[in-house]
Amino acid sequence: MQRFRNHLHFYLPALLAGFALNPFLRAQEKIVWSDQEKPIVDQIRGLRKQDDTVRARTTKELARQVRQLPVAPNKLRLAGALANLSTEGDFGRETLQEVTTTLAEALREQPPAGKPGAPDDLYMELASLVRYEHMQAESDNPQFREAMTRLEADDAKREMADFTLTDLEGKRWHLRDLRGKVVLVNFWATWCPPCRKEMPDLQALYDKYKGEGLVVLSISDEETAKVTPFVAERKITYPVLLDPGRKANQAFVVEGIPKSFVYNRESKLVSQSIDMRTRSQFQAMLAEAGLE
Repeated sequence: MQRFRNHLHFYLPALLAGFALNPFLRAQEKIVWSDQEKPIVDQIRGLRKQDDTVRARTTKELARQVRQLPVAPNKLRLAGALANLSTEGDFGRETLQEVTTTLAEALREQPPAGKPGAPDDLYMELASLVRYEHMQAESDNPQFREAMTRLEADDAKREMADFTLTDLEGKRWHLRDLRGKVVLVNFWATWCPPCRKEMPDLQALYDKYKGEGLVVLSISDEETAKVTPFVAERKITYPVLLDPGRKANQAFVVEGIPKSFVYNRESKLVSQSIDMRTRSQFQAMLAEAGLE
């Protein structure tokens, strides 16, 4: 089963429920939240239930509250958890910058050890915010530089990525055969809440631009029996492809979902997202490929 955007999303529910789940050892350790931390934990846990306008305001305020916490392991945990949820849509650049600043500060205060050539997930989170969301953050920790280098290498692989997969109707799709089209490749799963949330917007944009050459290829690594009724219930008409061996996931270096990549008519990767996108955000991605 795929994970969310990174290891942190994988153990975020356990963390907020009161456990630290080591992503390497899978060992659970009970977390004790202070009286000052408990209200922040409760609010982070409830963010997905909020209207986006309220969620943006709450997220910004939570970022400031986390920065005011005393230096302790829980501060870094909360900064990471908040950052991981802050890109599920469009909550405004000011909000996202507050979250980025909070994570960068927490990492400076108590940098995780990491391993040579394998930066800690939280440094990967910070690097992703800088590279893909164009946030401002500084770090003199070697792990941050390693994280940025790793993202550069991943992007080079995505530029050259290719696949041949079959959709739910039995049609085979070869990515490199679609030169001349604008192609949006979307990785998702039925169990992923942010994936489900962005699907209606993907459908609306497909309906709007399919006559102008837009192809949406939505890729899941789940079984046909699970994907087919899910897609039918939601009346999705863009192609849904199955990747049972996860070869396409590997080619695109997809370690978490949802993720989307846009190629222009010359098959050049021009835009990508690290998380859920809104309709306006998808629209901006397509504009990079010439669809206005």
